[in-house]
This record gives sequence, C-alpha cells and structure tokens, in this order.
Amino acid sequence: MAALMEFTTDNGATVTVEVDRHAQGAQLVSRDGQHALARAGRTFDSALEGIRSAAESALAVFRDGRLKPDGVELEFGVKITSEAGAVIAKSALEGHLTVKLSWSPGSESAPAAD
Repeated sequence: MAALMEFTTDNGATVTVEVDRHAQGAQLVSRDGQHALARAGRTFDSALEGIRSAAESALAVFRDGRLKPDGVELEFGVKITSEAGAVIAKSALEGHLTVKLSWSPGSESAPAAD
C-alpha cells in the first residue's frame, strides 16, 4: 500500500511525498482505500538539510584545488523517507551523484590540452 507523508515547509507550504512506509511517531491524518496520509514530525526544509550540506561539501571539493572550473553541476538522486528525511538515492548500481565540471574557452583556469 502506498503511503503519503505530508511535510510543511519553513514558510508554511505543504508538500506531499510518497514514501515506502510511515515512521513510528508520524501522525496519521487520513486514509482512503489506497493511500494513508501522515503528517511528518519535521519540516521539509529540515528533511533536506543533510542533502544541502552534502552539496556544499561537494562544491567546496570541486571548486578548490588545481582544476578551478568556471562551472560545477551536481546531480543528486534524492529519496524522501519518513524515517531519515532526505537521503541520496541509490541508482541501479550504488549511490547517485553526477558531477559536471566546465570551463569557458580561453579562461585562465581551463585545463591545458595534452
């Protein structure tokens, strides 16, 4: 049975997320024949805090050092769980993180061609 978890953002908006199952302590709000809606015990913003910290750390690693790219793109597969909040989702192989570094032609930080 699909379980729905209702989060509130820090600015008061409501976000509903499908989760595998509800965590203990989640407050059941309603149930129809196919879905049960529970209210999360934390805000959506706080559930995503760990992902934001991971992104900040990854950006610091790729912006510092010898490469000095003009642009950094990070792609996380994010899964929302009722127990842990937001986690980096597993892809077909392992944890999902894609990193793209870019340099503008002629920029001083562009890597030299070999």
